[in-house]
Amino acid sequence: MSEFRLLKLGEQLREEISSMILRKEIKDPRVSTFLNINRVEVTKDLKYAKVYVSSFLDDNSVKRGTAGLQSAAGFIQSTIAKKLTIRQFPHLTFIADSSIKEGFNMVKKLDSLAAQEQAIAEERKEKGIPEPSEFSDVK
Repeated sequence: MSEFRLLKLGEQLREEISSMILRKEIKDPRVSTFLNINRVEVTKDLKYAKVYVSSFLDDNSVKRGTAGLQSAAGFIQSTIAKKLTIRQFPHLTFIADSSIKEGFNMVKKLDSLAAQEQAIAEERKEKGIPEPSEFSDVK
């Protein structure tokens, strides 16, 4: 199967699983509507698909939600297989993904560094200290 078709199938699976979560079709109490499906990677032979799950909830909630989705994987597979017409439906494996939370924390760190740099520049300006030049003549 071409790479484009695999990406398209992964996107369709992501949308279908996300909509099932939002419509509360998955009855497992561990599955929260705050769970987000980041991406779905489908293997070339269509036998397996990795579903990456994240949330802004704490890590334990994400792990519990992922376990709930994994236990409902058969139901999810059969429900989506009825909607999509593909020769072989992939076996779904749900994986807790913390990349969104890590990215958010990285942005917060960068913002705090920028604020510190701004404060240092303002302090130098108040004291009359010139800004250090990146290309100074110091040898």
